Amino acid sequence: MDRMTTATAPLLPAPRPAPAWARRTAHAIALCALPSGLWRIAMASGVHVGYTDRVLRDVFDIPGWGIAYVVGLSVLTELAALFPLLLVTDRWRPLRPRALTALSWTASGALIVVALWQLVVAFTAESRTYLADGTAQAVWAAAFAPLFAVPALMTAVTWSHARRHRAARPRA
Repeated sequence: MDRMTTATAPLLPAPRPAPAWARRTAHAIALCALPSGLWRIAMASGVHVGYTDRVLRDVFDIPGWGIAYVVGLSVLTELAALFPLLLVTDRWRPLRPRALTALSWTASGALIVVALWQLVVAFTAESRTYLADGTAQAVWAAAFAPLFAVPALMTAVTWSHARRHRAARPRA
């Protein structure tokens, strides 16, 4: 019998558990996405979030397909923000550690690019003219500001994951 069973397969050394700071950081990423998601859901629900009814209707198509878009964007953002939890848990591994590490480095790089792009969008004349002045802009800024911490937090969690799994790999 040539088949290798689980009992006879060589086992790789288990990586060290994620440090407490990495676990807290991964949870913080999920929390950073929450305020903007709640703001978007309020917008889709018809709550005044600083846009006039005309802007909601003409620009964002709310009520209309814009509701599905805004709620869907909120759900996708939160699901993506839960990804770092895979890097700090040993309970469930959908990918091999090297593939997960490569994917997380790619995600970190993409998040940096997206954050920089969002800064450009936030300061364009068009985006500022839609939102009412004063309190509405302050609430909007408070809801979206935590997202700018996500690239740095994701990079830290990814670095921790890569370091732990590099140390667990057998030397050739």
